[in-house]
Amino acid sequence: MYLKKITSFMAVALLATIASTAQANTIKWSMKGDSLTLDPHEQNEGPTTMVSRQIYEALVTRGLDMSIEPQLATGWTIENPTTWVFTLRKGVTFHDGSPLTASDVVFSFNRAKSKTSDFKEYIDSVTSVEAVGADKVKLVTEGPNPILLNQISNIFVMSEAWSKANNSAVPGDFNADEKTFASSNANGTGPFKITLREQDTKTVFEKNDGWWGTVEHNLNRIELFPIANSATRVASLLSGEIDIVTDAPVQDLKRIDSSASHTVNSVEQMRTIFLGMDQGSAELRSSNIKGKNPLADKRVRQAFYQAIDIEAIKKKVMRGLSSPAGIITFPGVNGYTTDLDARLPYDPAASKKLLAEAGYDDGFDITLNCPNDRYVNDEAICTAVVGMLGKVGVKVNLFAQTKSTHFQDLKNGLSDFYMLGWGVPTLDSHYVFSFLYDSKGSWNKVGFNNARVDELIQTMVVEVDPGKRNAAIAEAWAIVKDDISYLPLHHQVISWAAKSNVDVPIRPNNEPLFRFATVN
Repeated sequence: MYLKKITSFMAVALLATIASTAQANTIKWSMKGDSLTLDPHEQNEGPTTMVSRQIYEALVTRGLDMSIEPQLATGWTIENPTTWVFTLRKGVTFHDGSPLTASDVVFSFNRAKSKTSDFKEYIDSVTSVEAVGADKVKLVTEGPNPILLNQISNIFVMSEAWSKANNSAVPGDFNADEKTFASSNANGTGPFKITLREQDTKTVFEKNDGWWGTVEHNLNRIELFPIANSATRVASLLSGEIDIVTDAPVQDLKRIDSSASHTVNSVEQMRTIFLGMDQGSAELRSSNIKGKNPLADKRVRQAFYQAIDIEAIKKKVMRGLSSPAGIITFPGVNGYTTDLDARLPYDPAASKKLLAEAGYDDGFDITLNCPNDRYVNDEAICTAVVGMLGKVGVKVNLFAQTKSTHFQDLKNGLSDFYMLGWGVPTLDSHYVFSFLYDSKGSWNKVGFNNARVDELIQTMVVEVDPGKRNAAIAEAWAIVKDDISYLPLHHQVISWAAKSNVDVPIRPNNEPLFRFATVN
């Protein structure tokens, strides 16, 4: 009996030590909005992909330096201009212990191409996917695709058996608020696995001891706490309750950085913030103008553009942490030029004149839909825009709401005038055009429709001659910039704030890779 008591005491002490060690190797992470879903194909949204990236993997990925490197595939060959064969990594298992197979990859690509997937544009050039034996997968594209590797780096691989057993063979329809088991549960091959999911409250990731890769982190656990209120988020960081915030508010950066116990890192993000204007509908939903659509007139769109004092927004709202934008892409993306990125001048007098020429001397009413928990100072930017447009006679009613509802309303075609941010994970202009400007693009909610641009988009995805391809991109940018379908605002700067003993490398795509993180 005495021996049993000693053994029991030692076990309790050991458990206490393990718990203490686990706590010491835990990162408590916060951002203002949660991932919208755990389904890696359901919603193409930044924080959602941030979470997916920790638990799911793709055939190839982008490393810390943003270059393409092997992941679930160890290599690939191009058999002919339209046929790629990928060799799968051996010894990879899903979090439930089942082995990764070629069939899982085929299933995942077909799932990502399904109607309810928000990733189908990534691989719209892929016409077929098939297993070649147990460890190879063949992708066939409609034509030569020079950016295929860039595109498939965001196509995460799921277990076919797990998905089908849990009625998740296809993603839920986010637009219809339709969820599946995979929306709130996960089974990936990545370095961390989900052990607790409380939407908008807490998500727990634990180290995957069966991960195939070389472990470069020292973490046992990550806990994600979405905190919408900026002041609360910062207070939690400074008090020690939170270890890292990946969207530190610009107005608090100096205060955080002045703390001896904390550090701040900022970098220009691969994301452009802009406003969309529905020019395609016969009549706007929120306007007092009936029987026609003021935004269908380019003069009105240009009037909106030139009424926005982007330098004032940069100085007063963004505290200098933004770069004014003339197009919806940024330096480093193929197709970007400084000439394209030049903005029309801020000129309220010109705006008033354009509105008068279009027949709106007295302006008109319209609603601006804006998220309040997605981008850096998103609602504050929208508030500034409301005031600026008011000065030229346009009465703008601001409707700000949480990102999940904002995006759902936008995807369902309920927004006349709205804020959106667009990253370019492929680092190629085709990504912007395929989603935002293609007449059938899933995020083209402005009604832009140009046959020549559609033709150029197809050229971008099949033309292998760099000169001809870049010429197609340049022509497309010239057309859409002249049309003013969207109002580019700025390229976003992101700031991460963390305890001094926490090291999570910052990347311009704003995606933490906790597999490289350490806590000292």
